[in-house]
Amino acid sequence: MKLFKWFIAGVCFFYFIQTNSLVFGRDLSNRLGLGFVNQFSNSSSNRPLPALSAKYGLTKDLHFLAALGVSTTDPTALTIGGKVFKNLFYETNLNFYSMAGLAYLSERETGIEVLAGVGAEFFIPGLESLGLSFETGLSLSNITGSFALKTIGFSFLHAGIHFYF
Repeated sequence: MKLFKWFIAGVCFFYFIQTNSLVFGRDLSNRLGLGFVNQFSNSSSNRPLPALSAKYGLTKDLHFLAALGVSTTDPTALTIGGKVFKNLFYETNLNFYSMAGLAYLSERETGIEVLAGVGAEFFIPGLESLGLSFETGLSLSNITGSFALKTIGFSFLHAGIHFYF
C-alpha cells in the first residue's frame, strides 16, 4: 500500500511538471544560493554531517560551491570543502552539469576527498529560486587511513538544496 501511494504521488508530480512548460533551465549567473550538501565521506546514515553551503554562479555555465560542516559530539567531525560545476546543457526545469570537488575531512581520522561526476539541479515550477540537486560519479578518499575509490550516487536529500537570491 505504501509503494502504491508513492507511485501515485510520482505520477501526479510528473504530470504537473509536463503540463507547466513556462519554466526552463535556470540562468544562475551572479546569483548566490544558500543551503546544504551532505555527500562527503565523513557523513553516514549512522552519523550524518550535513554541511552548510554557499553556491555562486560566476557565469551561466560555471558555478562554485563552498561547504562547512561541524559536529562537536564525540568524536568531533569537520568538513571543509568546495566544488566547481560546469553546466553541460539545460532542460525544462533542469540544469545538467559536471562537477569536481575537494574536501578536508576529520572524524576519527583526518584526510582528503576528491569527487568527480555529473548531476542535475531541478527547479520546481512556481518556486524558481529553489534548486534540488542529485549527483553521481566517483569519490577518492583517505579518511579511513588508506585511499579508497568508490562510486557515489546522491538524491537531493544528500546532494543539496539551495535557495538562490
